[in-house]
Amino acid sequence: MEQMDSLISQWQDSWEEALALWSRYTKLRPPDLCKTHVEASKQGLSESFAMIRLQDQRVVVDLEAIARYQLQDYAVEVLAHEIGHHILSPATITDHAKMIARIHVNLPTLENKAGMVANLYSDLLINNHLKRHFGLRIDEVYQKLNRGPTDSRVWKLYMRIYENLWQLKQGSLGGVCDSDAMEGDAWLGARIIRVYAADWLKGASRFAALLLPYLAEERELADQIAKLMDTQHAGEGQFPSGLISRESGEEDRVHPSQDPELVGEATGDGTSREVAYPKESQNAPHGGGQFREPFEYGEILRSTGLNISDHDIAIRYYKERSMPLLVSFPSKRQPTKADLIPEGTTQWEPGEPIENIDWFSSMSMSSVVIPGVTTVQREWGDSYGAEPEVIPCDLDLYVDCSGSMPNPQQHVSYTALAGAILCLSALRAGSSVQVTLWSGARQFKVTNGFVRNENQILNVLTDYFGGATAFPIHVLRKTHIENRRERDSHVVILSDDGVTTLFDEDEQGNSGWDIAKQALENARGGGTMVLNLGWDYPDSTPENWYAKHDALLKRAEKEHGWSIYPVSSWDAMVEFAQAFSRKHYEVSIP
Repeated sequence: MEQMDSLISQWQDSWEEALALWSRYTKLRPPDLCKTHVEASKQGLSESFAMIRLQDQRVVVDLEAIARYQLQDYAVEVLAHEIGHHILSPATITDHAKMIARIHVNLPTLENKAGMVANLYSDLLINNHLKRHFGLRIDEVYQKLNRGPTDSRVWKLYMRIYENLWQLKQGSLGGVCDSDAMEGDAWLGARIIRVYAADWLKGASRFAALLLPYLAEERELADQIAKLMDTQHAGEGQFPSGLISRESGEEDRVHPSQDPELVGEATGDGTSREVAYPKESQNAPHGGGQFREPFEYGEILRSTGLNISDHDIAIRYYKERSMPLLVSFPSKRQPTKADLIPEGTTQWEPGEPIENIDWFSSMSMSSVVIPGVTTVQREWGDSYGAEPEVIPCDLDLYVDCSGSMPNPQQHVSYTALAGAILCLSALRAGSSVQVTLWSGARQFKVTNGFVRNENQILNVLTDYFGGATAFPIHVLRKTHIENRRERDSHVVILSDDGVTTLFDEDEQGNSGWDIAKQALENARGGGTMVLNLGWDYPDSTPENWYAKHDALLKRAEKEHGWSIYPVSSWDAMVEFAQAFSRKHYEVSIP
């Protein structure tokens, strides 16, 4: 116990020295020095002996592991390395995610290794800086970690890169290359760290391309490498922003052997020529490229250390993607009431609510309170202001997710995206929203009535059934016929020709046609169908099996008052959601 207390004191004393190596202005809270593996695991540290959490910028050290690897005297080296993740790479969860995105592109079929590659690459950048600029004993730390022979070519290549960077004897850190090609790759790895030290996002893609064939040979993570994974869970608890679209330069698939900046001529003194570039993460335009698919977005988030479900990823994806497209939703103007105005007092009689008694006025009449004699209550009048009060129209949204629709958790669903634009616009305008996701019979999911919680709304909107097609007539019936609401609602349906199942019989044998008509009248806010149809509606009348759908839709327009907007492709629903909202709802309806 005394030995552990002495070790804690030693590492606490080394903290300020480690901070000062980076900058005397660096401010971080003292590290969590855990005495046991169990204590460290509660902090999220498992396989490695130290780590940093980007969420709260907290360094965690497993002192039991430190003792096992005989690193007790390397407090400054270990702590300075972890601080380097805060200062140099990845610095922030956003830059961490951007680096992983670049690595992800260059690891086809091995995208799940992107987090590990990012960790190794960041360690190289930090350790080279600490060794070359401050002379820290980083090489000795790796000698302690390199216990016994290993079959891992990834580890051998990685150690050989360090030996090249610091001009150490081959094999001194375990970097034994088994071929000239592997020796050349180790040289390229060192060049990447030197040349792209100031533009490390660009260098990350080269490093991933360099490691790819070696990672393909080793599906399992070597024990030695596992010890180094100090950013494995760095992103846990945080959502990086700006990842739904690819940045300019992200699709760079240049192998380092084909990069003229890496294989160009050496300088006259025999050292490698280093070229500095501006940090691309600061200069690249936000959202400058093509949108990612939701599954790609999820792979990157998980590689940062986030433990999150596909459904939660989809919620985040569609929320972020819809944000630039939001507009106000419909509202109606009503006379507004100003503050209530007192208009004298009247007698309060026993049996009336006791809280209505105006005690001040009653006591001013007599110091002795006699119920029904000296007790009075205040009379109030209304005063209507000159400005109208805006009462927004609520949104009742029905989204088709039958088998003809993509799974929004895997691929972009334009019905889900259009629905998100409409729903979040409605919330922004002060409306409440009910969302019903539907597919086949008894395949539906609905919010708990009309709500204003965007997570509940998006949770329903981004779920998936992928079954048959049967409109949930009973939901429409219960919402607008059995439980009529005081507030007006606008009914919107996103679907295709399968929407005509709305006019079938419900589970009670009632006519869907009659229910739809009555529900639309009771909603009082209008009804809109946005449909991807297989014919030129309403300009042409199909003679094939579309003829039935065409006739029903035209009849619904004429007799019920539905507004039907056909679109020629699913992505046109997004354009419609934005344009339709702007045209009809951005300005309040007088």
